[in-house]
Amino acid sequence: MPRVLGRLSSINVRKVMWTAAILGIPVQREDWGAGYRSTREPDFLRLNPNALVPVLVDDQTVLWESNTICRYLAARQADTQLLPSAPRDRALVEQWMDWQATELNDAWRPAFLALHRGVPTPAEVVRESESRWNQKMRMLDEQLARTGGHVAGEQFTVADVVIGLSCHRWKATPIDHLDLPEVAAYLLRLKAQPGYAEFVDNGMP
Repeated sequence: MPRVLGRLSSINVRKVMWTAAILGIPVQREDWGAGYRSTREPDFLRLNPNALVPVLVDDQTVLWESNTICRYLAARQADTQLLPSAPRDRALVEQWMDWQATELNDAWRPAFLALHRGVPTPAEVVRESESRWNQKMRMLDEQLARTGGHVAGEQFTVADVVIGLSCHRWKATPIDHLDLPEVAAYLLRLKAQPGYAEFVDNGMP
C-alpha cells in the first residue's frame, strides 16, 4: 500500500489524499510536519532533502512535490480522464497545475499566512496580497466561463484537484472576495467528487 507522509492540515497533503480517493487507491497516511514528527529527522530527509510534506512512498518509488505526486497517481492507474494522454490535452492540464503552484500560490501566501496562521505581516502587504489573489481568481473565473465546466475543459482532471483546493482556501479566508459566479458554481460541482467532504470541505482552509 502506498504511504503518504504529511499532516492533513497541509493543503498539499490534501491534494494527494483527494487524488487517491478519486482514483480509489488505498493509502496509508503518516503524520509528519508541524505538530507531529519533524521533517528534519534523518529518516525523512533521506526521502525529501527539502524537509517538506508530502512525500509518497510507493514500493521503490519515492516522490515529493504534491502536483507531481498527483500526476503520478493518475498515470499509475492509467486514468486518461484525470490525466489525459493526448499531448495537447495533457499540456493544458499541466499548464493550470503549474499556474496554481506558481502564480496563484505566490499571490495568496502573505494574506493566508497572516490571516490564518497569525504570521506578523504589515497591513499593506496583506492588502496587496488580497488584491493579487482576487485578480488571479478572476482569471480562473474567466477560464471557467470559457470551458463551461472545469479548469482545462469539460472533464474533471487532476488540475481541478489542485485548483479546487485553492478555490476552497480562497473562499475560507476572511478577505473581501470578488463576486465570481463561475468559481462559485465550480465549487458546487466539485462536491460530487469522491473525497470532497473529507479532504476539501473539511473545516481546514
